[in-house]
Amino acid sequence: MPQFTDMSRINVKGGDGGAGCVSFRREAHVPKGGPDGGDGGRGGDVVLVADPQLSSLIDYRFKHHFRAERGTHGQGARKHGRDGKDTVLKVPLGTVVRELDPETQEPLYTIADLTHPGERVVVAPGGHGGRGNIHFTTSVRRAPAFAELGEPAEEHWIELEMKLMADAALVGLPSVGKSSLIARMSAARPKIADYPFTTIVPNLGMVRAGEYSYVVADVPGLIEGASEGRGLGHQFLRHIERTALIMHVVDITGGFEGRDPVEDYHVINDELARYAAELAERPQIVVANKCDAEGIDERLRALRDEALEDGHQFFAVSALTGEGMQALMLACGEQVMKLRAALDTHEEVEEFDRAWELKRRARERRFTVRKLAAGVFRIEGRAVERMVIQTDWENEEAIIHLQHRFQRMGVFDALAEAGCRAGDEVRVLERAFDYESADDLYADDPVDDEDVDLSFVTEINVGDDDAETDDPAPQDAGWAGEQR
Repeated sequence: MPQFTDMSRINVKGGDGGAGCVSFRREAHVPKGGPDGGDGGRGGDVVLVADPQLSSLIDYRFKHHFRAERGTHGQGARKHGRDGKDTVLKVPLGTVVRELDPETQEPLYTIADLTHPGERVVVAPGGHGGRGNIHFTTSVRRAPAFAELGEPAEEHWIELEMKLMADAALVGLPSVGKSSLIARMSAARPKIADYPFTTIVPNLGMVRAGEYSYVVADVPGLIEGASEGRGLGHQFLRHIERTALIMHVVDITGGFEGRDPVEDYHVINDELARYAAELAERPQIVVANKCDAEGIDERLRALRDEALEDGHQFFAVSALTGEGMQALMLACGEQVMKLRAALDTHEEVEEFDRAWELKRRARERRFTVRKLAAGVFRIEGRAVERMVIQTDWENEEAIIHLQHRFQRMGVFDALAEAGCRAGDEVRVLERAFDYESADDLYADDPVDDEDVDLSFVTEINVGDDDAETDDPAPQDAGWAGEQR
């Protein structure tokens, strides 16, 4: 029997992009052939796909690093590089994907929640291929002698958390008979024994009753304090979040300890409410199990009154003899059918895929300007950083082209709003620039929208951003800064 794994952390990296080519057409009898450098290929993506045939994240228990293929470089004669192949990873339905902080490994935000068969999300996009010099011809630049470099793909850690996709969940204290109930209701054959925590992983069973068909999850027993992580509370409670209906099982005999069934009933409901307030409002059917025992009439009456007062349906059953089971299964099927009808939105899987992709692209487009110290600012954002990475810093034409792109993106406007002034240092990745306003640069010469506000200086090791750098190291301003 395969091991059950419902949480895993993996490291993913898309393929690096190929570099664009600088090339010019050279043929006999073709004067002024012009640029013909091809584009670099895009790197492959790492993609997660929801597969209804999987029931665990066991594939990611021992292997944690996944890479996509890189793109190849462009060539002359307008030959574009080949795109890298995607790496497709299959995950169970109900998998939540989260971005992890690279230092603390704590979740930062949710990337996607894969709840539909075939639903996809790109978790590590491949690097963009660099554009060849054919793209940079203008009316005044007829022979561009530069091309873009390929973009290295980002490498990062993500968290995969599987939450069972079941219609109903059997919930209760340990040893109340949940495993016996799911075995009676379906073809599931969980381990059954007369000691607490016999069930240590969730079990799923398909129930067929009359015209109804639905999936029931047997969740391992909860104890008081489960919402705070006592026992394995958080590991089990997550599997209840997805279910539309809660089947709250109570041992009417009180078990070996002679517990009060009404008190047990309130203990579990309190834990559900503390873990997630919405679980307290979830439709619930209260199931009094082991009703074949003697001397339970008074306890049964007290629990029934309590459940009905809370507005829940109540059933007295015996998993051992099968008493009351058919009525319970039919009632659950009816409830599940109503809840499914209320939740049916008829949305296509492609719409969910598109939504995750639009969110990813929006995250990539955003950039921020942070003031690190007096006269020192840092620009952060995937799109801005990609432009810097793809620039050939040995080529002055390429640097001028980058300035134009920054201007069009609104980077300089954002710097001005953040309080950046002429002479201040601006950092992007491991490069630093001296900021100069357009008025200072072109006081005697009117400029158009393509004029720029940065004087690109030199590549430096900027060190710790959080350090107090009120007096940044002096640099040569202008275009001819030295590499250090």
